[in-house]
Amino acid sequence: MPDWGDDRSLLAAVGRGEEGAAGALVDRTYPKVFGLLVQLTADRDLAADLTQETYRRAWAALGSFDGRAQLSTWLYRIAYNAFLNHVRRPARMVPWDDKLALTVRDGRAGAEAELEASEARDRLRRAVLALPEELRCVVVARYWADAPATEIAALERVTEVAIRKRLRRALDRLAVAMKETTR
Repeated sequence: MPDWGDDRSLLAAVGRGEEGAAGALVDRTYPKVFGLLVQLTADRDLAADLTQETYRRAWAALGSFDGRAQLSTWLYRIAYNAFLNHVRRPARMVPWDDKLALTVRDGRAGAEAELEASEARDRLRRAVLALPEELRCVVVARYWADAPATEIAALERVTEVAIRKRLRRALDRLAVAMKETTR
């Protein structure tokens, strides 16, 4: 299997239809895209579905990728948009099966601590999702997708200073929201 080096070389190979290039692109980017969507959804199955949707959309728009941002940052934005589209869809009702209501005990030591940590992550996730779109997008890209501020600025077509100001405002709001939910 050839080594395509950087993202630009790999994208050029995908564009030329080189064997294995598309798979290499997915292999290179899938863990972070999936991880971002797990953070956003708190549901691995839904995250897997949205990751698949992300790549479907990315393949359809690959010709429009202009290289202003890194490939991973571009994919994170597509993933985030796929998540937003999912959230905006009307909720589907699923009948509750009493057989599924069985309670399973977790006998591991520290299960209570894991539950508290899980609840804290869920509170944080809800607080992030409650932020205004401009702030939410920056927080998700920077902290959940690990995109550098310079890349986010290029993608959003604003200065890096503007991104840093948005991050500061978002973090201030999140701190307040987290204090309010723990009361």
